[in-house]
Amino acid sequence: MSDIDKIEELQGLLREDVNNFQARRELAVLLMDAGFNEESLKNLLYLSKNFEEDSGIFYNLGIVYEKLKQYSSARDAYQKAIELEPEALDAIYNLGLVYIELKDYEKAIESFKKVLESDSEDSNSYFNLGLVYFKMQDYPNAIRYFQRTIDINDEDIYAHFYIGNVLKEMGEYVGAREEFEKVLSLSPDYSWAYYNLAVLDYEEGNYSQAEENLRKTIELNPADVDAYKILAQLIAKTGYYSDAENMVLQAMNNCGESGDLYYLAGEITKTQGDIEKSKNYFNKALANSKTLSLSIDKVQAIISSL
Repeated sequence: MSDIDKIEELQGLLREDVNNFQARRELAVLLMDAGFNEESLKNLLYLSKNFEEDSGIFYNLGIVYEKLKQYSSARDAYQKAIELEPEALDAIYNLGLVYIELKDYEKAIESFKKVLESDSEDSNSYFNLGLVYFKMQDYPNAIRYFQRTIDINDEDIYAHFYIGNVLKEMGEYVGAREEFEKVLSLSPDYSWAYYNLAVLDYEEGNYSQAEENLRKTIELNPADVDAYKILAQLIAKTGYYSDAENMVLQAMNNCGESGDLYYLAGEITKTQGDIEKSKNYFNKALANSKTLSLSIDKVQAIISSL
């Protein structure tokens, strides 16, 4: 029987008896697993009012709230589950993830360390500790916990990727490059590794290699707007202004219009000497000011100077 058929069967049982709690439990989980989160939430809330001491119900409530990005409610549900079952490691771990979303980093750290007290080889908790410290810009601790993740599982591409990012932030480009290349050896289609290699190449003045890595990034992820931006700037730097402009237009076709992209097109065409086209792009940048990083006054001043 398919999940959909099972859902329909359970819904039929509940139409016959709304207090068939076993059917409602099964239905809530099936709905959650199938992505019907709003419907799952209704059933779990119904159950929580009837089984106020059931840790599992509150744990599943936390999962659904998390899926719905209602992080404060998810936090409360996980806390209730842990109150009812203090050693519920899955709830403690998920609570840590929610604290990350809420930017309550100290409590996230407490949660993951609590998991590690019971399971010192839980690589996911080490990884998330690294992620928290990375977000806090505490790079030595970030590397420490990402490295601990790799000690347990050397094929964790995300731990290698973040170590690369930390080393890049610290200006240690050789080590960063090694980590991004390690990621690609494990996952050749990981576009963000190519993007970060391109950034390193660009910073080091290796423009041809940067272009190659940016084109690979876009091939794997046509919606990576930052890759288009850097590539367009790189092409313009070599004097191929029409190609650079076309790259910006390709970005808008694949990623949507934005003030920043129109501004970049304006700068490229201004350098090329096409003043009318440049003005047109700058005006379109103003018309899309919600996605424009520069101030409106600055763009207006550029238009007035043309």
